[in-house]
Amino acid sequence: MRYLIAMAVAIVVALLVTVFVSQPLANMVVDRFTFESPDEVADLHSAVYMLSNLAGLLVGWVIGWFGGGRLVSPPAPPA
Repeated sequence: MRYLIAMAVAIVVALLVTVFVSQPLANMVVDRFTFESPDEVADLHSAVYMLSNLAGLLVGWVIGWFGGGRLVSPPAPPA
């Protein structure tokens, strides 16, 4: 059950990061630099976008893992 909760929370957090954080963050990073080629802009924008989504997925997994761990009952002592 802990894995299921971790996966569900990871998906929700990754979705929220994708919708609300990744695009503005990628735009902000790209605006701070000057480029010689449009390909460099696209490469950096894509890299920042994907890395922020990955970070959101990992943060969501950790939150779900610890949250799901609180729902696990301790094992019964041996008789």
